[in-house]
Amino acid sequence: MPRFSGSFSRWILTLACSLGSARALADPVPQIETSGDLYQISLESLMNMEVTSVSKREQKLSQAAAAIFVINQDDIRRSGALNIPDLLRMVPGLDVAQINANTWAISSRGFNHQFSDKLLVLIDGRTVFTPSQDGVNWDTQDVPLEDIERIEVIRGPGATVWGSNAVNGVINVITKSAADTQGALVTAGGGTENRAFGTVQNGGMFGAEMSYRVFAKYLDTDNLPGVMGPAADAWHLLHGGFRLDGHLANDDLVTLQGDIYGGSEGAVIVHIASISPPENENVSRTTNLSGGNVLGRWTHLQSSGTETTLQVYVDRYLRLGGELDETCDTIDIDFHQNARLGSRNFLVWGAGYRHAADRTVATIDEAFAPADMSLQLFSAFVQDEITLRPDRVTLTVGSKLEHNDFTGFEVEPSARLAFTPSPRDTLWAAVSDSARTPSLRDENADFNEAAFSLPNGSPAITTIEGNPQQKSEYLLSQELGYRLQANARVSIDVSLFYNRYRNLRTSEEGAPLPQTIPQPYTEIPFYEGNRMHGSTQGLELSTKIRVTDQWTLSPGYALLRMDLKNDPGSLDTTSVADTEGSSPRHQAQLRSALNVSRTLSWNVAAYYVNRLPAQQVPAYTRLDSQFIWQPTAALALSLVGQNLLSARHLESLDTETSVNSSLVQRGAYAKISWKF
Repeated sequence: MPRFSGSFSRWILTLACSLGSARALADPVPQIETSGDLYQISLESLMNMEVTSVSKREQKLSQAAAAIFVINQDDIRRSGALNIPDLLRMVPGLDVAQINANTWAISSRGFNHQFSDKLLVLIDGRTVFTPSQDGVNWDTQDVPLEDIERIEVIRGPGATVWGSNAVNGVINVITKSAADTQGALVTAGGGTENRAFGTVQNGGMFGAEMSYRVFAKYLDTDNLPGVMGPAADAWHLLHGGFRLDGHLANDDLVTLQGDIYGGSEGAVIVHIASISPPENENVSRTTNLSGGNVLGRWTHLQSSGTETTLQVYVDRYLRLGGELDETCDTIDIDFHQNARLGSRNFLVWGAGYRHAADRTVATIDEAFAPADMSLQLFSAFVQDEITLRPDRVTLTVGSKLEHNDFTGFEVEPSARLAFTPSPRDTLWAAVSDSARTPSLRDENADFNEAAFSLPNGSPAITTIEGNPQQKSEYLLSQELGYRLQANARVSIDVSLFYNRYRNLRTSEEGAPLPQTIPQPYTEIPFYEGNRMHGSTQGLELSTKIRVTDQWTLSPGYALLRMDLKNDPGSLDTTSVADTEGSSPRHQAQLRSALNVSRTLSWNVAAYYVNRLPAQQVPAYTRLDSQFIWQPTAALALSLVGQNLLSARHLESLDTETSVNSSLVQRGAYAKISWKF
């Protein structure tokens, strides 16, 4: 394996030349008729799928100047997954680690923790990033998988259009229009780990111009075995929602959608039971989950091709129990416009405002000071796509300007160049500067970690304290990619990146503080800081091979190298090793989709994840297998086996998680889906 450091540029050039030679030798791409069933769609059609997450406007996937991977409807149907985190395992360059039955750590290009703060996640353009922890609560992102149109995953910065925290990636879950989900749908199933689950949905029309759907979804997930004793992490969730789509006039499109959910989940946490004598114990806690949101979107189309969109959403979630009670209310307003200026310029610009009010109730283990806080975010962006040579060379330049309550103004520019020598291949390059702004945890945390005895026998507690002077983390990213549709049966997508970070978060040890309440003890505080820097570099490869008309293979591979260092004067002795050793260096996958007959398909997916030395997690290979029998277009029966290679394995043992880890174990379930 080549080393990136000194020979990175030469390796990129060599790889680009090699792939260019492969393109020159490839067969001409024939035009293939497609059917409505996605597994029969040609590779050419998949490469020309429209995506919106790169530029906030529709463009062909094959011509997007970014490392983007699309999970389409057929990928979802064949995955055997029951939730979004398991779906994301198929994306090369994403690290998906299940912590317990209801908690995941998901990141792009390293820095993986339960609350990965450099990955922005959206559902239909609504951010699900939490202001308190600066991450995603995946347990409540329970979108019915049958309603997902596609999931667009950008590995690498997307801050110019999406803003801060879109540092190492963007995940945009896009659901189907209500017009595409007409009629009734019933799904039901159960198994060893997923004890019971099901969805009931109905779609119809209001008059000739307005379509709707309503749904209810339920899941009941069993406890997983804990690393040290029972995990008590069962998960129950009831989720309902609606969507309306239609025309106000010939040129005005409107969408109104909403969700509401409620449930509970368990976990084992480390609790400080006593200061004197010092005693920590594992305790089972239940968290009650509830929340909801409403989103409205208006789009106006003009004859000149200009498209104007205004989106407003309100969101509330409550998480009561565990280590903290938290309620968060958010209102978000986003406006953007796409306009063609002359024959060579396509301008996208917009502005936004977000207000989040977060309220917490402390426990002995965790608190925020102050307990309640409101945050405002103002933003504006502009991006110009310049055609330097029609159908061949496009340059996209732009920047986002944001103002947040922690660090003030942040500027996040980028430049992307796409060279399309033929309709079947694209070479692209990008340079981006993005920021990860602080969260409430960074500035207001007051967390007790553990009680212990000092050498003289007196009690002590280690704590994590926020830093009111916390700075933003910054990334300067350089990327190069190549997409090739070699012929009607083979497509290749490769991305390389070199990232330089500064002001990365550290944990700086402070001077011991004597305390007297509720009794004498010594506090040893660790303060949030910004005293780490360094680089990451890597490669991500995804291919699709149509072996026969009925059999498709999808291999993938990702390489990640991290080289981080403390700044001079840092007292942090753990963050460098923990950050570098909590993301796998190598990941690989092979997915197989085989149509055995007109009514039976067999799908297999194998995922290899390299060891995590900082967490003492050994390498593992996950194997999932699924049979789908579909005797009619309306009825489908599935039998799925998950984690088939071993009885159980560990995926995460991170000290930064709020819950104790569990072991992911072998399981199976059956599912029936009926449309009428």
